[in-house]
Amino acid sequence: MQIRDLPFSHPGDPDVRSGPRFLLWLGRNQLAGQLKSLCWGLLHQLGIAGLPVGVGLAVQAVIDRSGERLALAGGLIAALGVLIALGDTMLHRAAVTNWITAAARVQQLLARKTAELGAALTRRVAAGEVVAVSTADVEKIGWFVEALSRFLAAAVALVLICVGLALYLPSLGVLVAVAMPVLALAVLPLLPRATRRADEQREKAGKATELAADTVAGLRVLRGIGGEELFLGRYRRASQEVRGAAVRSARMWALISSVQVLLPGILLISLVWYGATLAQEGRIDVGQLVTVYSAATLMLFPLRHVEEIAMAYSFSRPSAQRAVRVLSLHRSSREATAGGVVPTGDLYDPVTGLLAPQGLFTAVVCGDPDAAGRLAERLGGHAQAEGEEADGEGASGRTPSVLLGPVALDELPLEAARTAVLVQDKDPVLLSGTLRELLDVPCSGLVTTEEALGAAQCGDVLSALAQASGDDDGDPMRTRITERGRSLSGGQRQRLALARSLVTDPQALVLDEPTSAVDSHTEARVAAGLARLRRGRTTVAFASSPLLLDTADRVVLVHEGAVVAMGSHRELLHTEPRYRAVVTRETDEEAALSAAPGAAAPAMKDVQEIEERA
Repeated sequence: MQIRDLPFSHPGDPDVRSGPRFLLWLGRNQLAGQLKSLCWGLLHQLGIAGLPVGVGLAVQAVIDRSGERLALAGGLIAALGVLIALGDTMLHRAAVTNWITAAARVQQLLARKTAELGAALTRRVAAGEVVAVSTADVEKIGWFVEALSRFLAAAVALVLICVGLALYLPSLGVLVAVAMPVLALAVLPLLPRATRRADEQREKAGKATELAADTVAGLRVLRGIGGEELFLGRYRRASQEVRGAAVRSARMWALISSVQVLLPGILLISLVWYGATLAQEGRIDVGQLVTVYSAATLMLFPLRHVEEIAMAYSFSRPSAQRAVRVLSLHRSSREATAGGVVPTGDLYDPVTGLLAPQGLFTAVVCGDPDAAGRLAERLGGHAQAEGEEADGEGASGRTPSVLLGPVALDELPLEAARTAVLVQDKDPVLLSGTLRELLDVPCSGLVTTEEALGAAQCGDVLSALAQASGDDDGDPMRTRITERGRSLSGGQRQRLALARSLVTDPQALVLDEPTSAVDSHTEARVAAGLARLRRGRTTVAFASSPLLLDTADRVVLVHEGAVVAMGSHRELLHTEPRYRAVVTRETDEEAALSAAPGAAAPAMKDVQEIEERA
């Protein structure tokens, strides 16, 4: 796999049973790249290991006054230098390729999972954690995958050098061969504590990231209430906790590094002292002592890779676990069994009993906004994860799937389900880009951009974008919209999002409070445009505004997780007190007064005023 071949046509199906298994799966999927890196690493490490032989031969040749052997030793050192340079260059190239490839694979998996879960992702996993996984955690996972092959090359080189020294000069080689495992494993008792401190640092960093993301998202509100300093203080405390945790973690890694320096230093001192004694006694040559000492010194270089792989695994294991937490989420606990053909028919939720007849505009009134949002997500096929509480859940722990005609949405492939039903949240997101790019979405082609913008009453938005356009002709379609549409007002963002949904023209469109951020006059025109443009198509709108409810073909009241009444807006105002309480914002005291004898006339007067506004 080459970097130019990215992105993958299919990143694969990861093993999400645990973080280590996920890392192992990544390594297996890059086996060719790992073997290539291992081979170049061996060439590099063994080239370095051969230098002491050349140096020892050169020293002995000088002592024996042999010019021929000195020239051969110089040629050997030069050849080894070329091999070292070649091995190091190609090792770096292969290792970086492994790093980027692994990071790209994880990012593709996360992007695919994000597209699958949609708005349900941030309800199951905090937004800050998603950001941390897709940025810092991806880097750490790639680091471990990249360091693994270099560590294996270093380990093989250490074994070969120890065996070679033991055969070349047993009196000193055995000492080195016995000491090397001790040096490599000496830091293992310190790793659990270092890992715990690193985990603590990452946990605090994730919370600080989440706090920062929430603060930025709500910056306009914070400025409105003067809460910037309050949240700045909270983030300052969180960042100081991250700093303290990072310092504690760094102390442990500093201790590990010092052990990696101290113990090899003791080995080298012992080796020089014992080797000098043997050379003084005439039991070994000076050249042999130089060879063994040089080999032991250069072995400290591959020995460093033991510390690196321990640190890389310590950082990447919790990062992989967090990635697994996201990648193990599913749109539904059921497997897609239906074909890719998009079904037609009524939209029905067996949990609440809500029925949206095909081709009609159905308005849903729900007193609990959170329950309305969950119901809207369920109508779009965003089933709850296993273990989540849900009204109407069966004994099996599974929420019954919403039906589109005779087919359950959970049984449809994701692409077919998204084509069939589109859900627009009450707080829709506008991605950065031009207005033309914003409206360039998969669609049926039956609704034009002009029709969608007109139905959503985006005339003032187009005028504002035309004034802000950098083009001479003032084309609003080429005007850039900032991230999340922050350059627009709440009502403008909401209407542009509605226009985007209308352009898509799905079989069933589910809208959660589509006009909550606009004034009453604009709301009346949006409601009329929506009813006109969606005539003959299934539309469900969660709302409590009389202006929107009066344009619906039928209105359904959902109370405490079940459908309790249905009819037209005016019928329910007259016949259903619970409906009237939600639509008119009637308080408990007012409801009690309206139910008392002699209070019917004022109540009917309020209803008449609402009907006149509608």
